[in-house]
Amino acid sequence: MRDEIIQYNQARVRPFGVNPATPEKHAAYAARLQLPFPLLSDPGGDIARSYHAAKPWGIGVTRTVYLVGQDGRIVYGARGAPGPEITLESITRTG
Repeated sequence: MRDEIIQYNQARVRPFGVNPATPEKHAAYAARLQLPFPLLSDPGGDIARSYHAAKPWGIGVTRTVYLVGQDGRIVYGARGAPGPEITLESITRTG
């Protein structure tokens, strides 16, 4: 997502990451990779479970991408790391 941030910005999409790491680890990771979006900490895995991104038996997180509309509805969801050409297509389809 870092390398495609311009495409997300042009589509008025604000990406962020969520995983169980501490805020301090997030800060170091984001600085090292020069991430232009925030990373949020989910130490108990509540967010991962809510979005069905927790691995079986609750050990770890499966990379999952969601686009949530301004009304709170999920307009796109996929496992893995689909590129912006796939992810942002959902915006044009839903208007």
